[in-house]
Amino acid sequence: MIRPEETPVNTHRIELLWFTGCPNHEPARELLHRVVDELAPGTPIVDIDASDPAVAAELRFPGSPTIRIDGRDVDPKYVDPGDYTSRCRVFWTDEGLRGLPERRWIEAALAGDPA
Repeated sequence: MIRPEETPVNTHRIELLWFTGCPNHEPARELLHRVVDELAPGTPIVDIDASDPAVAAELRFPGSPTIRIDGRDVDPKYVDPGDYTSRCRVFWTDEGLRGLPERRWIEAALAGDPA
């Protein structure tokens, strides 16, 4: 029997938004799963296909891949573009433009800290 104090508590809502054909959504999924497995094991990841324009608009989808933790984009410099079409997303990282967010951004979002 599991006692209440032994039951894992998932305190985060983690979302991975992507569109069909994005070459970076699988690497983003792998990165996100690695970080979550290390820092927040057992926390579910909501996988959202935003290929449909109506879904993209409803979810304010800025491009693929998008990772949100507790409703906030993991990119600390994120600015909502106001355009929610299916497209590849690029991130300004310490190494320049990349197709994936930095691992430390995900870690900081899980910790509740700005990156």
